[in-house]
Amino acid sequence: MKKRILWIRVALVVALALVAGCMPAAPAPPTAAPEQPALEGKLIVFHAGSLTVPMKALAEAFQAKYPGVTFETEASGSNAAARKISELGRQADLMMSADYTVIDKLLIPDFAGWNIQFARNTMVIAYADESQYADDINADNWYEILTRQGVIYGHSDPDADPCGYRTLMVWQLAEEHYGLPGLNARLEEHCPLENVRPKSVVLIALLESGDMDYAWEYRSVAVQHGMKFVELPDEINLSMVEHADLYSQATVEIAGKEPGTTMTMVGKPIVYGVTIPKNAPSPELALEFVKFLIGPEGQAIMEEQGQPPIVPPVADDRNALPAVLQTLVK
Repeated sequence: MKKRILWIRVALVVALALVAGCMPAAPAPPTAAPEQPALEGKLIVFHAGSLTVPMKALAEAFQAKYPGVTFETEASGSNAAARKISELGRQADLMMSADYTVIDKLLIPDFAGWNIQFARNTMVIAYADESQYADDINADNWYEILTRQGVIYGHSDPDADPCGYRTLMVWQLAEEHYGLPGLNARLEEHCPLENVRPKSVVLIALLESGDMDYAWEYRSVAVQHGMKFVELPDEINLSMVEHADLYSQATVEIAGKEPGTTMTMVGKPIVYGVTIPKNAPSPELALEFVKFLIGPEGQAIMEEQGQPPIVPPVADDRNALPAVLQTLVK
């Protein structure tokens, strides 16, 4: 009897072993994905004055995602910003221009290798409640108001800031649009050199203090600072791709790439550009910011700031872009 029980027990052990051998092995516990290194470091950004408010919002949103990143931003006219890199040899991780062609003309190919067009804008005439004839000015009579005795208006320096040479282009286009020979000369005559400032945003303070009645600005700047503004006809405000051929009739000579030289700026729709200079101290970090800028989050911020983003962003030479950006642009 005891032998029989012993054999039964042996048979059960063997059977259980065979069953266990036929069962699939238990899956190994999942291996935790390796942590991505946190972004950290400093980004040095040279940007157009008209991007001052959007840049602050962009930096705050980027830092909310990556607290280890700090920003050192420097606003100026776009031409002046480019020359800090090309002529003064200063280092920057990002160059953001109010005119993408400034990057093409002053930085590529020696100081930068590519250029992405990411936002648009519109030329307007900004003013305050206290400006002379503030209740009367409109899109049909602005040129008559500006040239009245005692009215003070200004614009930014064409050699330093795209808003400056774009102002002069609007004046040229207005002469043709309104059919008023000599209008361009009259507008230049009534705007002496003391009314010209290095960058357009500086003029906002003069409007607020009452030292100036009107200032030629980008629409976004007027919106961001709560100023009133005159909307100009599409045929002259440099905002519409459909009028590119018309805008190209206006040209302005400004300081060139080399000291003592000049270059011709041709009228075209207002388009902003961004690049990473070749001397960038933190190029990989800058690349992450560009991805953020031209992605949904950055585009939403630009829209909120009155500067419509270009969706998708555009590059004339997509093959020149870093590989991670090529699929993000048209």
